[in-house]
Amino acid sequence: MRIVIAGGHGQIALRLERLLAARGDEVAGIIRSAEQGEDLRAAGAEPVVLDLESASVEEVAERLRGADAAVFAAGAGPGSGAARKDTVDKGAAVLFADAAVRAGVRRHLVVSSMGADAGHKGDEVFDVYLRAKGAADDYIRDQEALDWTILRPGALTNDAGTGLVRLEAHTGRGAIPRDDVAAVLAELVDTPATAGLTLELISGSAPVSVAVKSVAGN
Repeated sequence: MRIVIAGGHGQIALRLERLLAARGDEVAGIIRSAEQGEDLRAAGAEPVVLDLESASVEEVAERLRGADAAVFAAGAGPGSGAARKDTVDKGAAVLFADAAVRAGVRRHLVVSSMGADAGHKGDEVFDVYLRAKGAADDYIRDQEALDWTILRPGALTNDAGTGLVRLEAHTGRGAIPRDDVAAVLAELVDTPATAGLTLELISGSAPVSVAVKSVAGN
């Protein structure tokens, strides 16, 4: 498979790139800066330099053509202000979805956030973030040309992954290592039966493959 990942230099994306490349997939990561390219190459991915805050739909679609799946794992980052939550966490997600439709790439995975809700109240930056993610999720759910799966992990940690997770429509609050988020994404790419699902993810007791098969069968 060829898989294109938006936000290719992010912590989850780099982990996912390593997993996909190790199993023989062809992986490309969209990054803002050429300086990040060496990290992607070390992970086994092809770096594609493109700024999703300024690119056109056609420019992104051109990078997506020929892919079997697209993964949106971009984010403005914890140090960014409210404005970039709107341009990246919402705007870039919408752009990437539109580009996938134009390029004919049906399988579409989104790394969202637990608590994402377009109607979320509050004026703090994190409140803006949850509204932006929620609005992007709502937009993607309306795209009939996409076989989308939205993944909403809990609090992210850099602990070593355990390979044991809880993946359900509603899990309740909890933490999850980025290693395990990447492992679940890699499994979801290969499980088109999860299309149309919005799933929450925290650490749990089920092996990743078992957890994904379980939700695919529901």
